[in-house]
Order: sequence, then structure tokens, then C-alpha cells
Amino acid sequence: MAVALGTLAGHSAVKVDRIEPTNWFVGMKDSSVQLMVYGAGIRDAEVDIDYAGVTVDSLVRLDSPNYLLIYLNTSGAQPGTMEIVFKQGRSKKKVPYQLLAREMSGDKRMGFTNADVLYMLMPDRFADGNPANNQIAGMRPYKNDRTQPSLRHGGDIEGIRQHLDYFTQLGVTALWFTPVLENNSPDGHNHSTYHGYATTNYYQVDPRFGTNEEYRRLIDEAHKRGLKVVMDMIFNHCGDCHPWLNDMPSHDWFNQPDYKNNYLQTSYKLTPVMDPYASEVDLKETVEGWFVRSMPDLNHHNVHVMNYLIQNSIWWIETVGIDGIRMDTYPYAYADAMARWMKRLDIEYPNFNTVGETWVENPAYTAAWQKGNKMGKPESFLKTVMDFSFYEKIDSARHEETDGWWRGYNRVYNSLCFDYLYPDPSSVMAFIENHDTDRFLHNGQDVDALKQALALLLTIKRIPQLYYGTEVLMNGTKQITDGNVRKDFPGGFPGDEHNAFTAEGRTAAQNDMFNWLSALLHWRKGNELITKGKMTQFIPYDGIYVVARTLRGRHAVTIINGTTKPKQMKLDRYSEVFGNATIARDVPTGRTISLAEGELSLPARGTFVLEF
Repeated sequence: MAVALGTLAGHSAVKVDRIEPTNWFVGMKDSSVQLMVYGAGIRDAEVDIDYAGVTVDSLVRLDSPNYLLIYLNTSGAQPGTMEIVFKQGRSKKKVPYQLLAREMSGDKRMGFTNADVLYMLMPDRFADGNPANNQIAGMRPYKNDRTQPSLRHGGDIEGIRQHLDYFTQLGVTALWFTPVLENNSPDGHNHSTYHGYATTNYYQVDPRFGTNEEYRRLIDEAHKRGLKVVMDMIFNHCGDCHPWLNDMPSHDWFNQPDYKNNYLQTSYKLTPVMDPYASEVDLKETVEGWFVRSMPDLNHHNVHVMNYLIQNSIWWIETVGIDGIRMDTYPYAYADAMARWMKRLDIEYPNFNTVGETWVENPAYTAAWQKGNKMGKPESFLKTVMDFSFYEKIDSARHEETDGWWRGYNRVYNSLCFDYLYPDPSSVMAFIENHDTDRFLHNGQDVDALKQALALLLTIKRIPQLYYGTEVLMNGTKQITDGNVRKDFPGGFPGDEHNAFTAEGRTAAQNDMFNWLSALLHWRKGNELITKGKMTQFIPYDGIYVVARTLRGRHAVTIINGTTKPKQMKLDRYSEVFGNATIARDVPTGRTISLAEGELSLPARGTFVLEF
């Protein structure tokens, strides 16, 4: 049926620059869709749509004359191209708009789980597969300069695609890229938005990374190799070069919209969000303060803002087939609005998964954000949270002697013993480093400490996340700049002297680390002993920390000597897992280990992952 809404405007030509989403899908459980129309003076247009099964629920005329929101109901629609007719006075403009069939029902989209190991990388720093897209005409001033750690280096989607076999060789099962969406901001003084966290177009891949079609091709080819792809999203803020900031759709589109006269900086302290005694000023600084001046804080209590963001996440799931979402700065946004988003995804995609960045190093805080929390906090519907407690404890343990009380691996033990707080510990994401932290090796090459951390990461009841290059001993700290923990992967760029993607191009030390980790990853893949087995941990004793997994008579035991002295480990203390076993295999090395003598010899900072 035809629908006509709106008021007459002047006689000027109708101007429609773009509509977001750029297309939509029929057969969704929630049949409503918000169309955001951009164009000079478009706010006052009338709208006619004559397409079977589609009705216009409402038009929303915002403060700015250059936006119009159209809310549609598509419950009875079939795939096809409908025509949206915009009228202003005697002027008329017809805009085709596609409604597409879904490739599969939402319940068939499977997210990442604790059976996966995520490999996190930064597209700009991983591999340059198409040097032709390093300079894109028409974008705000920028340059590629690999000598500058905070400028663009030229990595792209094609570079990742060309190395998909590397990931399968290593043994990871999922890839998490930092954001790939357009960041069309000019370079500052030796810094840029190469990281991707200052979005200027929510529906377009940054041209320096590639195209939407290349992103889809990468995901399709990853799927053929058994690799999942997790998309990094940011609801908390956009970039200051997004059209919304220069021409605010409404006075309440952003938190602190009068930023030029009354700028509010976030405190970066997330505790007020859960603090029962939080002051108003502390809470306001957390959720309404801007992350940095170049990243305006979106107001998620504006229902139209949140509708836009929710739809955008659904559009990417349907359009390119991502297998999960990592949501940046999760607690900085309003918790009730984020819960609304998570509930919508949970209904539409019950087997999908989202992990939220919840950066507080206390298990009680993190657990309160997980779906089904036991703290009496409002329901978040967020299935996976990030374990910053494990990260902080393992980082401390790496350079401490494990004593009889609190230091060394006692820290890890004392963190994991609070797993009773989590509704589902196996849906917590653990890591030893990422793009926002110092690399685990800092500026050194302590391989023994790294192997201990990775052995625990891959055998405890968690979803493990690795950071690119750890397998070839990449190091660095944030002391000078974040760019020093985001260095280029060796061999990913034209002219690189060394190519760490191949055994021939790696050093002996790099091959040792790669092979050790790869053996552990391939063993873990599809191994229900790790994904479903009972977990038992022993209080560190004589400097030795032991974590066991047990399932249907099978055992995996991770043994860590947390001291700089060789140790003799008496097995009788651990008889509940070793039982009468007389022989075991050390998974990373493949060596056969005798248990017949009732004790194990552990070298200083030694690590075993025994299977029997």
C-alpha cells in the first residue's frame, strides 16, 4: 500500500546523499528497521513507499535539517528492490532500496566458544598484500611511514587473506582484527588512526584496508579453512571526522555536545559503574566523558542512536558473515542500552557470541557483566567477558619467585579460585597481552616465562586469545608509544629482510617457539578434555603450580616450576589426578615422560603439559 507522511517544503530539488543501512534483510525476527537518510534539507521531505509487505511506522525529524529517520515494518516483505519516493514541494526523487534474503537463519550462525583460540592482529601492522591501496585519493591528509610507530604502515585485508594458511599451520581457530571500518581522520603530529578506533563510516571498510567485498572474500576463505572471524566494534564513540559531529543530527546525539566550551574527559575508571556507593560525578565522568578529544562520546540513551548501532552490528553479521563481535570499551557506554543490544542479538542469533572489554582487574567486577550474573546486577546478556585479572596476575608472576603465600603463581591460583563468581567460567576470555598492553616479553626474550604463561592460557577453563607475533617472539612496551607493542609482523611488508611466515625465514629461537606453541594448539583443537573436562588446581607447593583437566579417564596436567631453581616434584601429593599412571606424553615437545619413580625433575622455570 502507498504511505505518505510529512509536510510540504519548498520547491528546491530533493537531495539524498545516502541512506543507512545501505540495504536490509527480510525474514528477521524483529521486522522493524530504521533508515537514516542524509541530504541537505531532507528533514522536511514527504515519503512514499509502495512495496508489498512494507509499511512506514513513523518519520522522525531531527534537529538538523539534513537528516531524516524513516522507521519501516517489513514483516510481510519478500526480497526485492523497493522504491522510496521523497517529495519536497513540487520536487520528487525516487531512490531504489534493496531488501535481501538472508543466507541462513540466525540460529545457524555459530559464534566462538572455549573450543576456539582467537588470534588477535592489527590489519595495518600485519601484512601489506596490496600496496596500491596505501595512498587513496580524496581522503584527509595522511601518509604511510613504517619508521614512525604511530603512523600508517600499509597493512590491509588482502595481506591477511594471503596468509590464511599461516594461521591454520599455527593451529589457531579464530581471527580477531582490530576495527576495519573507515577512519577518515587526518594525521596529527606523527600520529594517526591506523588502529581503527575512530569510525567515520559505519558501513564501509577503510579503503586503505580494502573494500567491503574484499572483507567478505577474506571471511569466506577463512571459513573454508575452518577459521572464524571476530569483528571489533565500538559503540561508545565515533571519530571526530564523522559527519555527525560537524552536523549533529540532534542536540542529544552525543554526551556533552557542548564539548567546545564544556569538554568532559572520561576518568578511565570503570568501577563507578558497579560501585553501590558511586557518586554522581564519578559515574558521569565514566560513562559520559569522552574517551579522548578526537573520539566523541555517543549518547546511547538517545533511542535513535542505539537503534542505528544495533542495526549496524546486525548488518555486518548478515552481509559478511562474521562469527563474533569484540566490543571495545564496553562499560563506558550506558549499561542498560548495551543490554538492549545484547538481548536483541541473543534473540536473533542465539548461538552467536560477543566479548566485551571490561578492563578492571578484579574477578567480581568482570563476573558482574556476564550474562546470568550472580551479583544481583541488572542482566547484561553479554556471554563473554575479558579476564583482565588473569592478565595482570600472569604478568606479575613472570618475574617473581613463587613463594609459599602470595607471590608468583600464587597470584594466578588466587585469581582462578574466584571462578565461582562467574555464571560460566568457560565463556570468559583470557589473554597474556594484547594491543593495549605491554607485550608479555616486554623488551626481553624470556622464553621460559612465555611458555609457562601460554601453557596455562591454553589449558585452563577459558577462551584463550593470542596476540599476533608472540609465536615468533615479538616484544615491546608502551613506555614511549602504543605503536611499539604494535610493530609490523616480519615478512608481511615489501622489502622486509626476514620472513617469519616461513620456517626458513625464522631464526632457530623463533622456530622453537613457533613449533612448541603450534603443537599445543593443534592438540587443543577439538579436544574435549580441555573444552569440557573437569578442572582441578593445586595451591602452589614448593614453588610448583599444577592445573589438571580430567574427562572420562583422560588427564591433562600442566606443571609450572615458578622458581629459578630446579625442583623434584613428588607425585604422591597429586595422586588424585596421577593415580597409578606410569607414563605420560609432554604435549608441546612430544617427549615421553616416566612417572614410575613417583617424582618428576623440573628444570628452573620448567613447564610440562602432560597427557595420559
